[in-house]
Order: sequence, then C-alpha cells, then structure tokens
Amino acid sequence: MDGINKGIFKTYDIRGIYPTELDEKTASFIGSACAKHFKSGVFVLAYDARLSSKTLLKNFLKGFENTAKENKKKFKIEMVGLATTPMYYFLVNHFKAVGGAMVTASHNPKEYGGFKIVGKKAEMIGGKEMEKIIFNFQ
Repeated sequence: MDGINKGIFKTYDIRGIYPTELDEKTASFIGSACAKHFKSGVFVLAYDARLSSKTLLKNFLKGFENTAKENKKKFKIEMVGLATTPMYYFLVNHFKAVGGAMVTASHNPKEYGGFKIVGKKAEMIGGKEMEKIIFNFQ
C-alpha cells in the first residue's frame, strides 16, 4: 500500500506517531494483511489505554474481517478489550489462538500508537517478518 511508512516497523512491534505515521487507513491495511496471513481459528484482540487505541483497533478489525470474508476464512475473534501486554500474551495461549493483535505503543509517549502482532503460543511477529506479511499482501 502506498503511504505506509516503513519506519513504523520495529524489531518487535509496529509503532508510530498517531495519526501522522500510523493512522486508521494503515491500521485497516495491517488488519487485512493479518487476515490473509493467519490460518482460520481463534484470533485475540486487545488494546491499551491510549486515546487512539480504540480507533486503531476498530479499523484493524474492519480490515481483518473484510479480508477474512473475501478469502473465505473463518476466525473466532476473542475481543479481550483493555488489557496489559502480559495479559494479552497469556490469553493468546489460553485460547490456543492462531494469533493475535494488541493495539499498544508500549513504553512510548502518548502520541504514539502501534501493534504487537503474535502467532501461535504468543510468538512475536515483528520487524522484517511483519514487513514481509504487510508488503506481500499488496
């Protein structure tokens, strides 16, 4: 997708200043790429307490659901809601999920937004691997 800032892809997650580096359109595109990448199954969603998190989650989910439907994939979304990162990792394992996404920019200042994307057993997907998932989706 034109307009995705490659600088938001960090070693362990995706983060950028909201809404200049990471916005709703980018969140939807990331959601779409994740739906295409993951096999059908349980997918866990969570968010942190940042003001932008619910908006980014809503757009991630919209992209995820639309692409899952287009690709005839069936996901059971476990919407965790507001959570800590360790709680999110625990729940990915608890639900035996194929993966998950948490909207969080971790320790960064409040103007940041981001995503922690994990696979089975809460294995981190970040950096070059996440870039490959996103940009191969195009």
